[in-house]
Amino acid sequence: MDTLGVFMLLILLFFQWTAALAPEEITWTYTGLVGQSEWSEYFPDCGGTSQSPVDVITTQAKYDPSLIPVTPLGYSQHRNQPFTMYNNGHTVVIELPEWMGLEGLPWLFTAVQMHLHWGNDGPSPGGSEHTINGLSADAELHVVHYNSELYPNMSAAMTQKDGLAVLGILIVTGEETNPAFNNILNYLSRIRHADQKAFIPAFDVQSLLPEDLGRYYRYNGSLTTPPCHQSVIWTLFHERVQISVAQLLKLEKLLYSSKAEEPYRMLLQDNYRATQPLNHRVIFTSFSAESGKELSSGEVTAIVIGVMCGCVGLAVIVRFIVKTIRFFKLLQFEAVVVNSSTSSWDVLHNNRPAPMPRTNDSEKEKEKKQDMAMNSTSEAEKKEEPSLSPQSVP
Repeated sequence: MDTLGVFMLLILLFFQWTAALAPEEITWTYTGLVGQSEWSEYFPDCGGTSQSPVDVITTQAKYDPSLIPVTPLGYSQHRNQPFTMYNNGHTVVIELPEWMGLEGLPWLFTAVQMHLHWGNDGPSPGGSEHTINGLSADAELHVVHYNSELYPNMSAAMTQKDGLAVLGILIVTGEETNPAFNNILNYLSRIRHADQKAFIPAFDVQSLLPEDLGRYYRYNGSLTTPPCHQSVIWTLFHERVQISVAQLLKLEKLLYSSKAEEPYRMLLQDNYRATQPLNHRVIFTSFSAESGKELSSGEVTAIVIGVMCGCVGLAVIVRFIVKTIRFFKLLQFEAVVVNSSTSSWDVLHNNRPAPMPRTNDSEKEKEKKQDMAMNSTSEAEKKEEPSLSPQSVP
């Protein structure tokens, strides 16, 4: 038998073997022989019409004013009891205590566990399961709850249409480290291989959530992994949570989907399902189109900084204009002063009395001299008069 014949025989034997197994005994993967495209062959619900995740087209989402903010219950009350974290070969799972729950839905839901989905450290985008307007985030956190008002436990609830409620938190990367996620990421080295478990210190689970729990998208969907039961009321928050690139790399490079005893190690990467068709489902939103235009805290900060820079620039321009106006006014004032000084001098000069002719002074002097001469002559005549008295005649 040639090589091709042997290969075909092995494939046939494999399918016969997997067909004989119960669904819970089948080892599914994201790629490979029992990858995403083959899930529906072994898990019929995975081929249903209400599958998750989905791409949220914001312009097609319908505003529902009855959607109130979700309220976590007991998320911060960890009571110092350690959490159990384990690697199930598909993701990292943190089991949550039963006193944690969720309000803001038609029923009370009790927390069960939370887990993460991510991509790889390559250049290709992707990592989150849900997308918004076709754009994916770097990772996604899911917090799973079951309907404890109607069903006794998770196993009974997960097959019912209203049995589960999952919070979806989109995660993006930035420069700052998110201390809340270090409560998980710092202990991944303890569960590097599939089926490994570890106890980690309890922490405030609500610190992993976005600050704004009032703006979200709501739709009916399914589990995003086999058996893909269509029993989930999804709440996907509009606000994204940020972690650092270094933190994301821990997710992408520390864990293996293979067991410790297996000879070949396989990195646990790209553990996200492709988006599924809506099939006429309606995605509701808790905020209107007007309020949807509100921005996240990071976007608001960027806008505030931009406005401040714009104001500074405007102030500089105004200052320059004012200085320019003052400069030209000063030049105009100096020109006016110079012109006014010249004209005043001309006016004063013109108003000066005209000098008297020098001939008048000469005539006065002559008159004075004539008067003095006449006075002198009269006095001389008076002195000569006594010599003509009778006494002097012989």
